[in-house]
Amino acid sequence: MARTLKNCRTLVCGYYGEHNLGDDALLEVLLGSLPPEVMPLVTAHDQPWVQHRFGVATCNRRRLREVMGALRSCNALVLGGGSLLQDATSFKSLVYYCLLMLAARLQGKPVLLWGQGLGPLRRPISRVLVRGALPLASAISWRDEASGQLAKRLGNQHHVVGSDPVWAYPQRPWMGAKGPIVLCWRPLKALEPHGWRPYLEALALLVERSERELVWLPFHQMQDRGLLQHLQQVCPVPQLLLDRSREVVVTDPGEAMTLFSSAGLVVAMRLHGLILAALAGSPVAAMSYDPKVAAVARSLGCPLQDLEASPHQRLTEEWLHQLDQVPAAAPIQALRQNTAVHGFTLQRLSPGV
Repeated sequence: MARTLKNCRTLVCGYYGEHNLGDDALLEVLLGSLPPEVMPLVTAHDQPWVQHRFGVATCNRRRLREVMGALRSCNALVLGGGSLLQDATSFKSLVYYCLLMLAARLQGKPVLLWGQGLGPLRRPISRVLVRGALPLASAISWRDEASGQLAKRLGNQHHVVGSDPVWAYPQRPWMGAKGPIVLCWRPLKALEPHGWRPYLEALALLVERSERELVWLPFHQMQDRGLLQHLQQVCPVPQLLLDRSREVVVTDPGEAMTLFSSAGLVVAMRLHGLILAALAGSPVAAMSYDPKVAAVARSLGCPLQDLEASPHQRLTEEWLHQLDQVPAAAPIQALRQNTAVHGFTLQRLSPGV
């Protein structure tokens, strides 16, 4: 049955307004992909910032009752990007999204999972919840093959698999020859207190041998800001590293892209830091705390350090070799093309579909 324009309000739910550049990029791509007649209502933490930055109506994502009330005023639910159906952040977070999906279906409203990652699901009860929740979705697009395979093991066959939606973000020309080294690192308890030391020593040697400045970019401001100062408190930090380092805080993905496009190398732990750096044409290397980061690094053919394994003995040499070596264009274009499936998923929001 066709819907009038005034009925085309859609609740867009995700990790928005948390000052995470990756999720901001996801929201920007998603809003640009919505059918023109759809009016989004976005769940967000920092609502004034999201309203100002994206020009959309918002509700408080941290108050389930308020989000449920917003859902009643909408005619569809979109879980937009990231890995929302997982229990690594918390089991409560998983319950939150499953409840939203159930509420939408009980109200007769379609549920779309757009560009989602699935898992990890570490608890048996989590797998039971997701097994029951996936059939509630009217359409699903996953952002990687591992998520699609996990969905199949949980009994869901009705989905498509593409690449992370942020690969659709506009590209930039690279102008970073002899530019600084940029870090998109995050705190990681598994490396404390002594696990950071070999990476900091390798980084100090890289800075010394390349004679480059080191820029620390907090990709998630609430988590990553002040990381160098934190590391000084838990392990020895080479003085040369301190002397050559500065932190640069940016407020949106476009500013991050500008920084990446002027970098001689980006060493990223953050998934979307790695993606945006590659889209800016920057030479990249990855440090993987999660299989999703490793998968993108392998797609790009860039140096990869698994943080659950011992540090490569030639880590500094790998990074030095990568300086000023731009990534191959073909893998990036293939990943960009593979985002098209997510747009097809959103067509379910159009009147008459």
